[in-house]
Amino acid sequence: MAGRVRVIMVSVNPASALKPGARVAVVAPASSFDRDAFEAGLAVLAGRYQPQYRPDIFSRERYLAGDDARRADELTAALADPAIHAVFCARGGYGATRLLARLGGGAPPGAPKPLVGFSDVTSLHLWMQAYGRISIHGPVLTQLARLGPAAHQRLFDLLENPRPAPALRGTDTFVGGVAEGPLLGGNLSVVTRLLGTPFMPPLDGAVLLLEDRGERPYRLDRMWTHLKLAGVFDRIRGIVLGEFTECEDKDAPWRSTELLRELAQATGLPCAAGFPIGHGEHNEAVALGARVRLDADACELRFLQAAVG
Repeated sequence: MAGRVRVIMVSVNPASALKPGARVAVVAPASSFDRDAFEAGLAVLAGRYQPQYRPDIFSRERYLAGDDARRADELTAALADPAIHAVFCARGGYGATRLLARLGGGAPPGAPKPLVGFSDVTSLHLWMQAYGRISIHGPVLTQLARLGPAAHQRLFDLLENPRPAPALRGTDTFVGGVAEGPLLGGNLSVVTRLLGTPFMPPLDGAVLLLEDRGERPYRLDRMWTHLKLAGVFDRIRGIVLGEFTECEDKDAPWRSTELLRELAQATGLPCAAGFPIGHGEHNEAVALGARVRLDADACELRFLQAAVG
């Protein structure tokens, strides 16, 4: 497997680079959130840009940040507003997938602009990639203040610098080899939920990013098997595994890492694990939809395309 290169070219439409002081929107497309964590993340964001949000962002309906109509209107308004240069999500959790049917089955409104978030926001990222948009798999507002200055700076650089981001390194090679293609994916649970829907972008030739939190090993196995049965591993070129936090069986004599290694090896695709992406202490921002080169032997993910132009 070592030395093999698989390549695909993809046409994407990058957003314009931000400048410090740019106006940005904060939206809550999924779960309701802790107000203190929101305010702490907002302070970090306000140190670089001019964030704005609607008063109804603090709405609650069961486990959601208000009803579907409110959340969909907030998101589409922020994307369509030409005075807004990026959109940051307050929290993941659950609920973004519920909005997809309300988005009209078409492209995101307005000119391309970065959407920043992760976890449940994966569904919105995949929707954007289905229309050739680049978006940012990065911290939500309620996570932002818990991350260090280096993670903040990487996010800001990704939004402002029209050059590819510095490479990221993982910790473990599951299957050796090299693959090139657009980086797609995000949260494993959400990726599997979009299989068979019109909101999943073409996966042919992609490098698939996966991460998750709080899923016991048998659930990881079930979701991975879903990807296999759906033919995903016959279409993609490589696999990047971020952090899988709180995914252990309490009394098991083995770790979920062993399961993921076994599942990855069965695909035969270049795969490296342990990248600082996801729900852990280090959630480094990456550009989804942009071309990358995965060198699984070196545990290196190199970015070949910038997030902004």
